[in-house]
Amino acid sequence: MLKAILLKIFREGVGGLMAFISFLTSPRKIKRTPDAQLEADEKAKTMSMYQYFACPFCIKTRRTVHRLNVPIEYRDAQIRGGEHRNALEREGGQIKVPCLRIDAGEKATWLYESNDIVAYLDEQFDPEVKAAKASV
Repeated sequence: MLKAILLKIFREGVGGLMAFISFLTSPRKIKRTPDAQLEADEKAKTMSMYQYFACPFCIKTRRTVHRLNVPIEYRDAQIRGGEHRNALEREGGQIKVPCLRIDAGEKATWLYESNDIVAYLDEQFDPEVKAAKASV
């Protein structure tokens, strides 16, 4: 019991430190024309990120969202019995973060794994990635 408590305190402490360092070293935001930013903002309205504040993989996806300059809604899934955690389990099928929910009308896609989320967001919002795909 004591071991589990100490491990949780350690995990939360290290995670909090990582989040603070990430805040201090935030990547630069992509600059877009006002019309392009409006288009990105509209597309981002269909997405929400389920996450834990101190999770290193969640920090990685938040840094990507910051760099891409898109207003994705963050939902805290850490609170046991909380609304977002329950939705993640009920609708997404598992409590695993980070998770990007992409709404497409009546259907929602739940994307897990930080690398997959980062790749998807880059494809959707990074002009350099879009240009590279268009030239292939």
